[in-house]
Amino acid sequence: MSHIVVIGAGQAGSSLTAKLRALGFDGKVTLIGEETAPPYQRPPLSKKYLLGEMELERLYLRPESFYADQNIDLRLGTTVTSIDASAKTIGLGEETLSYDQLALTTGSTPRVLPAAIGGDLGGVFPVRTLADVDAMSAAFEAGGHVLIIGGGYIGLEAAAVAASKGLQVTLVEMADRILQRVACPETSDFFRDLHTDHGVKILEGVGLERLTGHDRVTGAVLSNAETLDIDFAIVGVGIAPATGLAEMAGLTLENGIKTDAHGRTSDPSIWAAGDCASFPYRGNRIRLESVPNAIDQAEVVAANMLGGSEDYVAKPWFWSDQYDIKLQIAGLNTGYDRIITRKDGGAQSHWYYAGETLLAVDAMNDPRGYMIGKRLIEAGKSPAPDVIANPDTDMKALLRA
Repeated sequence: MSHIVVIGAGQAGSSLTAKLRALGFDGKVTLIGEETAPPYQRPPLSKKYLLGEMELERLYLRPESFYADQNIDLRLGTTVTSIDASAKTIGLGEETLSYDQLALTTGSTPRVLPAAIGGDLGGVFPVRTLADVDAMSAAFEAGGHVLIIGGGYIGLEAAAVAASKGLQVTLVEMADRILQRVACPETSDFFRDLHTDHGVKILEGVGLERLTGHDRVTGAVLSNAETLDIDFAIVGVGIAPATGLAEMAGLTLENGIKTDAHGRTSDPSIWAAGDCASFPYRGNRIRLESVPNAIDQAEVVAANMLGGSEDYVAKPWFWSDQYDIKLQIAGLNTGYDRIITRKDGGAQSHWYYAGETLLAVDAMNDPRGYMIGKRLIEAGKSPAPDVIANPDTDMKALLRA
């Protein structure tokens, strides 16, 4: 009987194994995860779950019984210690497991602060896993002071939760502005104003020199020589694709695990999907860190593992919730040279153009603008920038043009 092993029990791994069964695969399926919790959603961790607005069971992608019902051998709390691609085996400590096909859905790992600057002190938390958030939740007491290191979406979401819970919040971003790597200055300005209005102190162009304390963090020294007394710190300085097992298997790496358009790696029996995988996209090679990508790519890989030949065509979209603002992003803004801003009451959207080509849209509390922008981008349509800039433009009519 054919045996498919999937390493990584997150969004991509859960989606891939479920799709295998939905497509009628009746061989053996094993899904291996290092965490003890069944596959769960990560985005709500730094939002509703941390706020106490979402119960643990609602985080789960599927009821735990689903895996047994689908005859998926779900192995939680299990670490893969080796991969022998030539023998088609993986090591689980003293146990060896054989596979016919292997999928790596290992996701990503948070970048951490070096121990030399206090990164190993108690009270210093990354935001990646359920265990991370459970560990920090007790520190979210009104009146406490939290330092957030990193002004990307994870850091800003954590800042919003902390401010909403009545904490004093200081956020430092060593780049010139928050969201510099992922968004235009206009979007940075919008969220800076939003957080400042909620009492968050944002320091841009300021890095962390070191955290201070004995066993637990009690203070911080910043690159501008400012010192802070803090109760805990949250580190949101980015993530890196989890490629250790792929390297062990001798796979080709390029900004993650390099795959072809079908999701196959340099080893014909090994596939990859989700945060850990890079793939061809419009003449380039990209890696997307998003839930939609994890699901869609994993489902294409599942079909191709069963003999299909479908190219994965990414439709990039992302979101972030901060206070009462829902940011929705469609497309990829790489290479933009101008921004068109539209406002309609409390809704606002930023449209990214390269010349006359529409690349992406950031929509703040503007689901209509987001959906129209997303559909235009996916259809390869680019309304003239002055048409988007005109507040009298019938946006829906652009879809029929």
